Amino acid sequence: MNARTTRVLQCSAVLVAAGLVLTACGSSDDSSSSEKSPSFSGRGPITFAAAKDSSGVVQKVIDSWNEEHPKEKVTFIQLPADVNQQRQQMIQNAETKSDAYTVLWLDAVWTSEFAAHQWIDQLPAAQFPLDEMLKPVVETAKYRDNLYAVPHHSDGGVLYYRSDLLKKAGVSAAPTTWAQMQAACAKVAKLPEAEDMDCYAGQFQKYEGLTVNFSEAVNSAGGVITDANGKPNVDTPEAKKGLDFLVDSFKDGTIPKEAITYQEEEGRQAFQSGKLVFLRNWPYVYAQAEKSEVAGKFAVAPLPGLNGAGSSTLGGHNVALSSFAKNKATALDFMKFFTSQDSASTFLKDASMAPPYDSLYGDQAMVKQYPYLAALKESILNAVPRPQVVQYGDATSAIQQEAYAALNGDKSSAQALKDLQSELQKLATK
Repeated sequence: MNARTTRVLQCSAVLVAAGLVLTACGSSDDSSSSEKSPSFSGRGPITFAAAKDSSGVVQKVIDSWNEEHPKEKVTFIQLPADVNQQRQQMIQNAETKSDAYTVLWLDAVWTSEFAAHQWIDQLPAAQFPLDEMLKPVVETAKYRDNLYAVPHHSDGGVLYYRSDLLKKAGVSAAPTTWAQMQAACAKVAKLPEAEDMDCYAGQFQKYEGLTVNFSEAVNSAGGVITDANGKPNVDTPEAKKGLDFLVDSFKDGTIPKEAITYQEEEGRQAFQSGKLVFLRNWPYVYAQAEKSEVAGKFAVAPLPGLNGAGSSTLGGHNVALSSFAKNKATALDFMKFFTSQDSASTFLKDASMAPPYDSLYGDQAMVKQYPYLAALKESILNAVPRPQVVQYGDATSAIQQEAYAALNGDKSSAQALKDLQSELQKLATK
């Protein structure tokens, strides 16, 4: 047994003892903290694997790189829009040690999982301006205190709402609680132009978006999925209040039945076409909604909660380098280009993607274009991350399974949370 294998087994034992949470662990000689980044050699064409881009900005930025680097062109491989399918394709690529994907656009919560399996390379932290970025965002790019990815954009869930209709219905401010949101919908529903509108939607299909929406509901009602020590603690009265809000909203029509099939894009399209008064979604929606029939008729506010402002789930994407890729010198340079402040400014300006750079939230030109930036920054700084767990795929699948069963009426909220607690505890002992 070599030293590396010994360290991995030692780390695994600590992870199991700690429950679900991924901890920073190393050997007594502190060898983990002294691990060196791999050498980055080879130049030539590379690929960039990411979700399908509805904004067109990803290809725009890649085209800019390609114009300046004709011998080191980047090919954009667009993966399915479904987050679970994206993750699965990336894992399949890694498990076969394929070099088809060079740079990966990872959901922020995947960084630890991909690093732990040695599917991505450790990166030279000193070569990236991490000190200029929001700290919670940078932390999503680390594993065992080492950098394995670079923040591209962050994300905080926000509430889009039809400000024109609220004003006409006599509602003077965005709701800060779920009850206020439902009361506002009741007033708007009396307007002739709102006859066929539904109140609220988020992302409720059985995929990663459901994990996010379930987590936000639980956290916004004072509950948690895992406690401060990383142990499952979801079978609680507080968590039940959060899940009950979603379940009861489907029952009473606050959330339309068809929203059980919604991912981000379906919700965006419903809001833009005038079918919803309120929508929970990510910042990227803003730029596209401004080009739709609701342009100038909507605004953005923090998520509401049970008794006050709700808690967003910390989202975002990081870029990472496949351990099996070729032309890694080119890849590293492209990652610096793609995550630079100039690129972040472009993604914010053209696609309303939340930048990792602190200074852009105070840029007056950007604030004028996106007035909600200050609220978004606050949302990100106070967001609750999804559990960074050893077996994240299994954990998120369990969350989706039980939450979906409750929303569909196949289980009560109490039973779903009890079963979820049991499943998460089983994962903690594997």
